Amino acid sequence: MSKGFATKDSVSQKPKKKAISNEPQGRLISWSPWPPANFQRRYPAFPLVLTILIIIVGQWYISLLR
Repeated sequence: MSKGFATKDSVSQKPKKKAISNEPQGRLISWSPWPPANFQRRYPAFPLVLTILIIIVGQWYISLLR
């Protein structure tokens, strides 16, 4: 084995295999950078939690106006 820069490709060229997954790739809305397509599978309670947060913040805001 010689030192320095190699003149030939000594590393064998192995084809790269793509990982096949069942999760959808891409975006839920094609033009939107968010959310990813697997968002609903990862966070199934997101709509419920968001609704509860909106109600809590809305009640807090209304109580400040009184």
